[in-house]
Amino acid sequence: MPEVSAGRPEGACRRRAQLGLRESSTFDALTIHEIQRAARTGIYDIRGGGAKRHVPHFDDLLLLGASISRYPLEGYREQCATDVRLGTRFARKPLRLAIPITIAGMSFGSLSANAKEALGLGASALGTSTTTGDGGMSREERLSSDTLVYQLLPSRYGMNPDDLRRADAIEVVVGQGAKPGGGGMLLGQKISERVADMRDLPVGIDQRSPCRHPDWTGPDDLEIKIEELREITDWEKPIFVKIGATRTYYDVTLAVKAGADVVVLDGMQGGTAATQEVFIEHVGIPILAAIPQAVEALQELGMHRRVQLIVSGGIRSGADVAKALALGADAVSIGTAALVALGDNSPSFEADYAKIGSAAGCYDDWHEGRDPAGISTQDPHLEARLDPQLGGRRLANYLRALVLETQTLARACGKSHVRNLEPEDLVALTIEAAAMARVPLAGTRWIPGMEVR
Repeated sequence: MPEVSAGRPEGACRRRAQLGLRESSTFDALTIHEIQRAARTGIYDIRGGGAKRHVPHFDDLLLLGASISRYPLEGYREQCATDVRLGTRFARKPLRLAIPITIAGMSFGSLSANAKEALGLGASALGTSTTTGDGGMSREERLSSDTLVYQLLPSRYGMNPDDLRRADAIEVVVGQGAKPGGGGMLLGQKISERVADMRDLPVGIDQRSPCRHPDWTGPDDLEIKIEELREITDWEKPIFVKIGATRTYYDVTLAVKAGADVVVLDGMQGGTAATQEVFIEHVGIPILAAIPQAVEALQELGMHRRVQLIVSGGIRSGADVAKALALGADAVSIGTAALVALGDNSPSFEADYAKIGSAAGCYDDWHEGRDPAGISTQDPHLEARLDPQLGGRRLANYLRALVLETQTLARACGKSHVRNLEPEDLVALTIEAAAMARVPLAGTRWIPGMEVR
């Protein structure tokens, strides 16, 4: 069989369909394309973004609006509050956010300086927080972010005690949903002089972050590290612990026992700047399956709501936010959706995407630094395409719409605060979603794996 070109095979598949030819469900066109690519190059494929395979997600749940047995709130006339406090367990200065939607950690290096500034401006306009990501704190994001969470990652790139003190909270990253158990990548073409200076790396050389912290190896050591961070910041800052969704029940339990104020739980639909495709698609579990396990661990420790739970991984709409809160989360975090709001994968750059072998809506080569939208690049000519002020307004508009949607759904369920949403407000459309989310299959009282009461 002749080798196909390095381009995407979708057009060839359409031509074969017109001829009445049928492809294998196991060896479909994309699988064949990947085998041939691996045979040509001898290396695995790297990309950005999150899992593209279908897994049970929030779309597989429905909210039960009120009618007679429940009393709905009236439109926009009756209040439905959205504020949330994070870090109330030990921190002397917990975060007070106006909305339960935060911006996930995305590094300067992975993203352009203009993108980091836009994220800060958009989040601050709605009274919520942003997060630094790997590689340290850029001046743009600190100046534009009213509330900034500083990530402490295994690489320690750009880490210094002064920035820890300048931050409003600290997030100890143990794992990420797209690659739990794996480290990050930043290819040499994105390591500019400024990125190299911040990370203490040589310019233009590929960087691979380690998969575990160099100064601790288990939960006992994590407790010591959290204590050190509290001492450095005079017990002011909330300490978050971020985990990729895998063995969620045990990881949440150990994070809480180590002293975390907040647990951040990232499901496999969460994005990343760059990692192996095999990691993105085959490691971790969906956020829908992870949230109930985390809540169970918190409840058994008597810490649900005392230790706040932030969840991420494929949050796109106010419906996703409302369902995550109903399952027991205190807040959600968005990454990929925020970049789309800034202009990522915009049809206005269709011609530019075509030039680099991609298309609007499919672009995921964030590691290459050729992003036509000026978001995931360090090329100054491309970066200039993103106006931080305009990008910030777009993100603020998107966040505002998410909040309005979440409030609308919460009111329909009779809630005067979005945090009052609960599992009883949910049913599932599929057996898989019912089992994962631990809510009844629609029209029944049956939760797979649990006794009917």
